Amino acid sequence: MSTFDQLVEFGKEHPIQAALYASLFTWGLTALGASLVFFFKKMNRAVLDGMLGFTGGVMIAASFWSLLAPGLEMSEQLGQTPWLTAVIGFMGGGIFMKLTGKALMHIYPVINATQSKGVQSSWQRSTLLVLAITLHNIPEGLAIGVAFGAVAADLPSATIGGAIALAIGIGIQNFPEGTAVSIPLRREGMSKRKSFFIGQASGVVEPIAAIIGVVFVLNMLNILPYALCFAAGAMIFVVIEELIPESQKKYENTDLVTMASMVGFSVMMALDVALA
Repeated sequence: MSTFDQLVEFGKEHPIQAALYASLFTWGLTALGASLVFFFKKMNRAVLDGMLGFTGGVMIAASFWSLLAPGLEMSEQLGQTPWLTAVIGFMGGGIFMKLTGKALMHIYPVINATQSKGVQSSWQRSTLLVLAITLHNIPEGLAIGVAFGAVAADLPSATIGGAIALAIGIGIQNFPEGTAVSIPLRREGMSKRKSFFIGQASGVVEPIAAIIGVVFVLNMLNILPYALCFAAGAMIFVVIEELIPESQKKYENTDLVTMASMVGFSVMMALDVALA
């Protein structure tokens, strides 16, 4: 039996462990990105914008190739109305992220109250970035769990290659995210170790969300197409709400961001098509 066949069997027989291992991999790359804080205190704005653009491209491609497309196919196989399932799931993901973001906004007054006026706005920007990246790691973890849950359910449109491609793609874009969290914190005067700790901790939600996702869909197979589309909607919401505005703050970098987004999209698309 080949290594790939062994992965297929492992994914079907042990979906929770497979999702956990995949999400630990993505968390590890977040920590690797955060570790750059030990070597750099500041980051060139163009580099940061390019990394954010690349991340957005990966998430957009993953939303379609790894989540929406399989969700539509599964919906049809289960006798559902594909377009309706996609709309409900996709919009549900976006609404969930919006409501969660509003809930987290209540944290800001508490944080700001501890800062002097001179550093308040700077700390607020850094805190916003940390919370935004941590928040959008939730749908990424859910997406991994749902993908491996679909493989375990043995649905024709779900493949272990697709699930692995999704994990690899999310892991790749987690590297710059870890850097984007840790270095701004270091720039604001936080120690290297604490900046690294918070940077890598932004990815800890992924294994938790992955396990929740796979357990949820295995016990409720009929909601699997909705769950895939839900994860896609949540990821697209993050790209439009957080990544694009943050990467476009310096208008002279717009072309760089656009090309980096296209590269990220191409990398994720190639992974998904090649491994599916």
